[in-house]
Amino acid sequence: MNFAQLLFPDFSLILCGHLLCRFTALNRKVWEPVESLVYYFLFPVLLFHSIVRSPLDLGLASGLAAAGFALAGVAIGLNYSLPWWPGLRQGMDRRLHAASAQVGFRFNSFIALALAEKVAGPQGLQMVAVLIGLCVPIFNIGAVWPMYRQNALKHPTTHRKGFVRELVRNPLILATGGGLLANLVGVHIPPWLEPTVTRIGGTSLALGLMAAGAGMQLGSLAVAKRMGVALLGIKHLAMPLVAWALARLFGLNPSQTAVLLMFSALPTASSCYVLAARMGFNGAYVAGLVTLSTLLGMVSLPFALGMLLNW
Repeated sequence: MNFAQLLFPDFSLILCGHLLCRFTALNRKVWEPVESLVYYFLFPVLLFHSIVRSPLDLGLASGLAAAGFALAGVAIGLNYSLPWWPGLRQGMDRRLHAASAQVGFRFNSFIALALAEKVAGPQGLQMVAVLIGLCVPIFNIGAVWPMYRQNALKHPTTHRKGFVRELVRNPLILATGGGLLANLVGVHIPPWLEPTVTRIGGTSLALGLMAAGAGMQLGSLAVAKRMGVALLGIKHLAMPLVAWALARLFGLNPSQTAVLLMFSALPTASSCYVLAARMGFNGAYVAGLVTLSTLLGMVSLPFALGMLLNW
């Protein structure tokens, strides 16, 4: 399987957005409304559709679901712990860490859905839908919490219940929770509406990646090189190794193991940049990490599905 060819369209869209923003009249003033459109409408529709279109059978996938929960917990814990790592304690910008921690555990669901059937056959899409449906709410809460906490520290009058309001109003979490509930009760998108929803999903992918490129300033990565290396190391090396160990711990079959390893090695979510920017953090730094993660996915996917799967 040519993983580089599979990932190239995502990276090329990021590059396209960056070039348009930097060298044409389509500057940041043009892309800011695009970010809002993607964040509040296009991405939520895509997430909802991705979850409801593949029936979830939690009984048959209980082992995979348990491994996915464990992987999510370990990944979030590792990324949250960075401020206490030797060599990173001194001078770490806590707001920058709060914005970028999500890069180390979130994943690109578009690539996951594109790869699933190729990796594990007809059941692959259903298995990855289980992981998406169960892990996306956890990862989105994990992404929002440190940024909310930093904003609360910046504005001490903010009450803890504001975090609940932040989650309740978060369109990505609402879409994921709604999609999971709809799937479990058997609600599906009507056939006559499928073409429209599918087009919205395709638009969200293209515009979301281009918006990430438009906000990208690779030079901004220099402000926290060591933290960036640690985050991407967790995402593209530690997570596949943890997934390999969990697959054996939970006794997953070969197809489930392949899906879990693929899931662990995916590039981070392009919406990391959108979420950080919309919550008032350094979106340019996060966009740079998203770009590098997309490139590293060309290495970590073959590593996970080649070396670890056959180990």
